[in-house]
Amino acid sequence: MTDRPLTLMAVHAHPDDEATGTGGVLARYAAEGIRTVLVTCTDGGCGDGPGGVKPGDPGHDPAAVALMRRQELEASCDVLKVSDLEMLDYADSGMTGWPSNDAPGSFWQTPVQEGAARLAELMRHYRPDVVVTYDENGFYGHPDHIQAHRITMAALEMTALAPKVYWTTMPRSMMQRFGEIMREFHEDMPEPDPAEAAAMAEIGLPDDEITTWVDTTAFSGQKFDALAAHASQGENIFFLKMGKERFGELMGMETFVRVQDATGAAIPENDLFAGLR
Repeated sequence: MTDRPLTLMAVHAHPDDEATGTGGVLARYAAEGIRTVLVTCTDGGCGDGPGGVKPGDPGHDPAAVALMRRQELEASCDVLKVSDLEMLDYADSGMTGWPSNDAPGSFWQTPVQEGAARLAELMRHYRPDVVVTYDENGFYGHPDHIQAHRITMAALEMTALAPKVYWTTMPRSMMQRFGEIMREFHEDMPEPDPAEAAAMAEIGLPDDEITTWVDTTAFSGQKFDALAAHASQGENIFFLKMGKERFGELMGMETFVRVQDATGAAIPENDLFAGLR
């Protein structure tokens, strides 16, 4: 036996990603006495600036945005009771097709082995029992999410550790429900063209392919408040428009696909730490 606490490491691309997909599990497991480590790979400099100024527009200062988002990230971590925050501080690559994708020093342009070596060092330090990141498509194709996936899987290969590994996902039934809710809040929202609709239909997984359903209903208020801590990006965070009560009703379950496991815990499971305690 060891005195080392059970440890969860979540590897995310940008400030605010930690709250959207894993805010519930970070809060829940922190409350259960598990060490929670958040690794944020980029500085978020391609986010909105003060007053909603967009990247590339006059007055948008990526360095100032990155500083503001660092402060918001720290506030979110306080809300979620994250034990340890680590920032790799690569430059935000922006959305697919933005010129910033090709900028020297951007996360997307960073050699995978370089980023993986830095992450592997953190893994050896914290020795996580569970690691969570995105799937190979970054859930919806964002370059920095894809890169976070790549460096996480490469870092695991560099270490002698054998944690349970999960990729965040969402059941297709819930994706359909979110589409209905978005139309409810935006009655004038046009129907997507067939190609866009087909792409959206591929996001997430069929419900029966999801291995892990974690009930975080009791922590949905913390999750909402963590998202709200990223106030500068509020225009882009649809979930905040629901209000806390509606948010809690819809966002109380976080879902994952287990891709590495040495415990033999049966699936489907309702606990990322099944087989470890």
